[in-house]
Amino acid sequence: MLSITSLSCKKFLDVVPNNVGTLDYAFSNRNEAENYLYGCYSTFQNLCREVVGNPGFTTSAEIIYPNFEGNPFNKITSPGFSLIRGLQNSSNPLLNHWNGTNGGQEIYKAIRRCNIMLENIDKPIDLTETEKKRWIAETKFLKAYYHYYLIRLYGPIVLMKENRAVDGPIEATKAKRSTVDESFDYVVSLLDEAIPDLPPVIDNRINEFGRITKSMGMAVKAEVLTTAASPLFNGNSDYASFKDKAGNNLFSTTYDPLKWTKAAEACKAAILEFESHGGRLYTAVPADQVENVSDDIKKELTLRAVITQKWEENPELIMASQFTFDYQGYVIPKLSTKAIAFSNEHPSNFAVPISTVELFYTNNGVPINEDKTWDYAGRNTPQTGTDATKSYIQSGYQTAKGHFNRERRFYADVAFDGGLWFGNGKRNESDSYYVQARGAFAIAGPKSTFATNVTGYWPKKLANYLSVLDESQVYQPYRMPIIRLSGLYLLYAEALNESLGAPTEEVYTYIDKVRQRAGLLGVRQAWAAYAKNPNDPADKAKLRAIIHHERRIELMFEGQLGWDLRRWKELQEVLSRPLQGWNVQEGNAVDYYRPQTVLIPVFGVKDYLWPISNTEVVVNENLVQNPFW
Repeated sequence: MLSITSLSCKKFLDVVPNNVGTLDYAFSNRNEAENYLYGCYSTFQNLCREVVGNPGFTTSAEIIYPNFEGNPFNKITSPGFSLIRGLQNSSNPLLNHWNGTNGGQEIYKAIRRCNIMLENIDKPIDLTETEKKRWIAETKFLKAYYHYYLIRLYGPIVLMKENRAVDGPIEATKAKRSTVDESFDYVVSLLDEAIPDLPPVIDNRINEFGRITKSMGMAVKAEVLTTAASPLFNGNSDYASFKDKAGNNLFSTTYDPLKWTKAAEACKAAILEFESHGGRLYTAVPADQVENVSDDIKKELTLRAVITQKWEENPELIMASQFTFDYQGYVIPKLSTKAIAFSNEHPSNFAVPISTVELFYTNNGVPINEDKTWDYAGRNTPQTGTDATKSYIQSGYQTAKGHFNRERRFYADVAFDGGLWFGNGKRNESDSYYVQARGAFAIAGPKSTFATNVTGYWPKKLANYLSVLDESQVYQPYRMPIIRLSGLYLLYAEALNESLGAPTEEVYTYIDKVRQRAGLLGVRQAWAAYAKNPNDPADKAKLRAIIHHERRIELMFEGQLGWDLRRWKELQEVLSRPLQGWNVQEGNAVDYYRPQTVLIPVFGVKDYLWPISNTEVVVNENLVQNPFW
């Protein structure tokens, strides 16, 4: 997760070698100790490296990836996409981060490494006091983040405040789980200890860009406290009978509104800290390989660059992955006949279900079923593009009526049959590609079992406009955002709304900052002018739903929403309905635009928390299994 230039990247990816004979050697001088620090970072980097192993990405129903187990062309080995198929189990858990198996990271091993770092930080005699304070702060941040990751998955966890002696009594190794509140409190205490000694900015950008800053620490603290205040963890009656072996409740079923107050305060502090060092929403128009384009295309490119612009050039990115996003060949549709020959190597098969696409607002800034001027009932009927819509939809081409008159983020984030695609080697709007997806004879249509987009929608947001999938494939790299300022704005609006008896002007202000960049009216103005229920933004509960909806649009495809839906206790509702796409084998518009079920998700109450391996529970009789497993 460290965004470091090629000159120094290898150094940061060095993991402490397994054959280090003694800790005295590992901490014999500053250089060796620094290598150990980078080893502490390694699991942090890996947790953010592979989006296909991120439950926030694979369980949100934003993208469907068909089961290609055994297909020789399939390069995705993570079981992440299997989670919504009901394949999670307690005998051999998928993405088992408790033990580090089945695609999971060895998080407890990473915590032990952090403890070793803290225990031995005084040994290097050539380490300055300033460096020591910073390294301690970085290590405490990492230790906090590892515990936080486990809490999001497992709820109450075993807190590893310090390492246990390997030669101690075996009973001392059989630790029990702390309560959820104790777990969150410990994470926050570590962050509070770390934040004061983290650097406000990275001065040595060549060698250190991407290491933890104060803004990162404060943003993660804001996220931790908001998660702790959310329905999954704050007064969740589903876990009323969840107790440890001594009969102690591991979840409090009493709702605590003060948790939202603490979350709101942390969000606001993180925003102010980041903005004080130049942080702001990204609004620049990319100029590289852009010649004659309309204002509509320029505004779309700005929204696409929010994700794909280099971290060091993007004032909105608080934290991003160290590693580049490696799946652009899965998210770009075939746009030219020459690209078809590479269908199996670059399958274009990350498919967005219709339910996700329908989250985007109309161009009036309200939900499509709420806009009294928009034909919701007729959204699946064919309509022909005109010169008036040619910046978004190919003129003279039939596409779904629901593709017209949508908000700007819809056209920036999603590719669809008939939709314009600027880029892919083109510099002018007049000769831009457009997606042709209907039937096997269409350029972007089904090519093989593997090289088929099963819904007819692609996550365009995840493709750099400079990337080319043609007779040659050149993907312009970028790093996936982890925390963006727009997401932090909406997190603050959410926490503030929950902490108050009724919405205030400040809540609307931070929602509208995000909406304004997307070219939309403020939330109250849009609802008042176009919504069937114009007073919804004035009601706390209904504004909550609006904020959740806004986050689902703004952060779509970024690996955040699976976590959001989980903490909101809304994931079961989202996954209770079949996921649908278009009838992609059909060549004519009337037959193509008929929704077809492509996946029936399986998700129950038990899936909100990961199971611990049955073997682990048997070996440690002090552990209890998560409910319903």
